[in-house]
Amino acid sequence: MTLFSAHGICYIIYWAATHQLSEMLKWGKTDISNLAGELSLLSGLVLWIATFPRIRRKMFELFFYTHHFYILFVVFFVFHVGVSYACIMLPGFFLFMVDRFLRFLQSRSNVRLVSARVLPCETLELNFSKTKGLSYTPTSIMFVNVPSISKLQWHPFTITSSSNLEPEKISVAIKGEGSWSKKLYQMISSPNSVDRLSVSVEGPYGPPSTHFLRHDLLVMVSGGSGITPFISIIRELIHTSESQKCKTPEILLISVFKNSEDLTMLDLLLPISGAPSETCKLGLQIEAFVTREKQPVSTEDKKNLRTIWFKPNPSDEPITPILGQNNWLWLGAIISCSFIIFLISLGILNRYYIYPIDKNTNDIFSYPIKAVLNMLIICISIVITSSAAFVWNKRQSGTDAKQIQNMEGATPMASPNSWFYNADREMESLPQQSLFQSTNLHFGERPDLKRLLFERKESSVGVLVCGPKKMRHEVANICSSGLASNLHFESISFSW
Repeated sequence: MTLFSAHGICYIIYWAATHQLSEMLKWGKTDISNLAGELSLLSGLVLWIATFPRIRRKMFELFFYTHHFYILFVVFFVFHVGVSYACIMLPGFFLFMVDRFLRFLQSRSNVRLVSARVLPCETLELNFSKTKGLSYTPTSIMFVNVPSISKLQWHPFTITSSSNLEPEKISVAIKGEGSWSKKLYQMISSPNSVDRLSVSVEGPYGPPSTHFLRHDLLVMVSGGSGITPFISIIRELIHTSESQKCKTPEILLISVFKNSEDLTMLDLLLPISGAPSETCKLGLQIEAFVTREKQPVSTEDKKNLRTIWFKPNPSDEPITPILGQNNWLWLGAIISCSFIIFLISLGILNRYYIYPIDKNTNDIFSYPIKAVLNMLIICISIVITSSAAFVWNKRQSGTDAKQIQNMEGATPMASPNSWFYNADREMESLPQQSLFQSTNLHFGERPDLKRLLFERKESSVGVLVCGPKKMRHEVANICSSGLASNLHFESISFSW
């Protein structure tokens, strides 16, 4: 953005110095359009300003809506430089358009919301139905839209489930920190909560692979809602230890919370459907720190975790892979076929429409019209191929979706309470008891991260951190200090 801004400002200064400010309004028919370049630069500046952390985090809606200016930025950029020079951005722009249209197709249908776990710390875990063919890696995210709150707002949330441990469910954790998430929490947690909620999703999106098994120990450091990506990792390791019967790394989870109510986020370590008894063999140690309270809250002041079950809607569908199980092959076919259609259509356009008028002089046919026609051909070629692939896979996955809907039985009415808030009674299951026994609670203090990390003597220690920027920098400095060669740092940041 700096180069674009410098380019535009230098030309404005030059025109002002040479008394040619009228050039700013020039819109050439067969030449460079200065006005289009200025409009493109202005749109880019709006995008850039909205990315400032203070705006992005405090006014997410403003950040989200202003980023639709990318359409104006691209269109006026093409008008400014012409089709030939705009081809330098064609590969990236083409892939972006394919991805954006596939996401649009996926977001048109409502998905089946099965249940929601309501935590007293203004946190929700939404549990959706999915087909077994949809797989994803730990630390993935998913965009969620609730039309009853806003039809235009899409928010990314961390997936807490494991596609292997929970083959027919996918879950996301939502912390009530912004206006949108607070409205959703109030809507679901209120005494007269809704029994059916229309939700659309895009995703999931995540890393292609993970390498957690290569370490002897995983140290996970989280602050507040930063624990959510670690939940999916722990659930994945639970499945690995159970199914593959192989040695999994031991886990040290260091979680920092402001209030004791936030401790209920540790309940999300176990899926709503329960966990296998092998959870106790995972080797999980939890060190939970509550910084703003000196002692545990009395039993009378504690609020329990609730689970709310939603009635199914016949029009809701389980979440399916948008391009089926062979999604990479389908994606390659879409990109190659749409690009071939684009090239053939472009050749026909130039040979039978533009050439008879322009005769290769580039001085007669309008540059803006040529740019519009080229962009229109790109969009049409992508729409045709993507829609065909989507409809084909939609039909193939329709059978699995119907089977899942038929298998979903009566709605459970009871829900387990928090195992932290009911520690004085008998545990309901062996996994819950194992997690409670492996947890140490610390009130009124912060963790001594340097001591906790340096005292680990395993040959390979993977250090993952997700939380405030200051925490991430502190852990990074400890791992890069050179005082411990066995620490391998990896930051997980969700700065949307």
